[in-house]
Amino acid sequence: MDTKPIKRKKELQPLSRDHHHGLLLCWKIRTGFSKGIEGRRIKKYAVWFYSTHLVPHFEMEEEHVFPILGNDNELVKKALSQHKRLHRLFKDTSDISRCLSLIEEELEKHIRFEERVLFKEIQEVASEEQLKIISKIHTDERFNDNTDDPFWE
Repeated sequence: MDTKPIKRKKELQPLSRDHHHGLLLCWKIRTGFSKGIEGRRIKKYAVWFYSTHLVPHFEMEEEHVFPILGNDNELVKKALSQHKRLHRLFKDTSDISRCLSLIEEELEKHIRFEERVLFKEIQEVASEEQLKIISKIHTDERFNDNTDDPFWE
């Protein structure tokens, strides 16, 4: 697999930074497990991250980014399916440790797919006007973390 950095168009860079924070969530989950942190503590943070950061990010992608390729595009269908699966996992309260493990694994795979495959395709076909719209709607805001219970430290 080619792992050299992908040159992302500036209009899509804020979305890629969102992805970076999603990867940090995965790292925090793994770190929490490795430290023997109670699953409820990790889940509380994960649900906060989901509602504060992931839900708006998914909505932005679904409303403004994915339509560039069209919802019938196979890559978009895959991303939408992954979004649905992640929504279910974050809302599942039946087996916290299992759900957190699946969130960590599937979110990382999803982000890698979007960064390496889907966004690469989108930026190749997006018009300047489409990119300007994305840039206006999704600005590069400073990430605000929830440090009420920094279990990963």
